[in-house]
Amino acid sequence: MDGGLVKPIVVTLCGSIRFKQAFLDANFNETMAGNIVLSVVGLERDEHFVLTEEEQRMLGELHKRKIDISDEILVLNVGGYIGKSTQSEIKYARQHGKNVRFLEK
Repeated sequence: MDGGLVKPIVVTLCGSIRFKQAFLDANFNETMAGNIVLSVVGLERDEHFVLTEEEQRMLGELHKRKIDISDEILVLNVGGYIGKSTQSEIKYARQHGKNVRFLEK
């Protein structure tokens, strides 16, 4: 028996990591809604931490794999901001038939 739980939705969070609190809040809220949440790396680092270009590329590709195994993405468009990387992730998700939700309308 599965305890009566419905199969959870897998959600990947997308957005600028400058909105650290939005990622933390969305992770909590989506988890409490019964969803499995995939997020970004680097939220625990301070603003002086810098990734190499190779590390950035690798993490970008890894994030696409997270989108691949997700049912949908949640775009954390705080204040309406959607950067180039996030725009690319939205396009990728739509091309792969994923539902796209936005934090702000």
